[in-house]
Amino acid sequence: MRKSGQPLEITSQIWQVGGAGFTSPEDAAVYLLCFDGRAAVVDAGCGGQADRLAANIGGCGLLPGQVDYLLLTHCHFDHTGGAEAVRSDFDCTVVVHEEDADPLVEGDSQRTAAHWYGRAMPPLKPDVILSGSENRIPLGERHVTAIHTPGHTPGSVVYLVESDGLRVLFGQDVHGPLHADFGSDADAYRQSLLRMADLGAEILCEGHYGVMRGADEVQAFIRSFL
Repeated sequence: MRKSGQPLEITSQIWQVGGAGFTSPEDAAVYLLCFDGRAAVVDAGCGGQADRLAANIGGCGLLPGQVDYLLLTHCHFDHTGGAEAVRSDFDCTVVVHEEDADPLVEGDSQRTAAHWYGRAMPPLKPDVILSGSENRIPLGERHVTAIHTPGHTPGSVVYLVESDGLRVLFGQDVHGPLHADFGSDADAYRQSLLRMADLGAEILCEGHYGVMRGADEVQAFIRSFL
């Protein structure tokens, strides 16, 4: 049985290492994936318990030199506030889509929703800026597919991998919400939901609703927001 705060194994190559019940309650979920001894972290939480997050990553058997990427799904503070700490702890490459890069670089507390948490967003300079609708990111002998899914924010991205023979989707804010502060676009959000539903994911790792298993459950969750 998993003790509170400890990593949760999702597949033999993927774990949840951060989020409510793992690190700070205000953190969105943080996931770790490792292929062929090379790892990536998906999102970073708010940063209030960066030491706990680093310990959980280490608890999955990962050493700092094995973490190649911090893959950000979008610019919001509950996903990115801890990004600099993760980069410092693991000497990894921070990746974000170009449409969400400026709010991070500028430390825009409105567009990143940091002010919703009574915080200020520290400026963050990404190392790799994705462009276009789809990118392939090498990880070990495999790759992670980054898919641009605008709507919640202009630069929202989901990441798709295969693990243990299953298609796993990291769709952190599938549920939205949409708000003028975020630069949300309702039409783009609907189209992005349809695109996510067509990916055939069998596991969905969401940012606030946890992990969903089974293609039917994943489909139902995504389509419930159409």
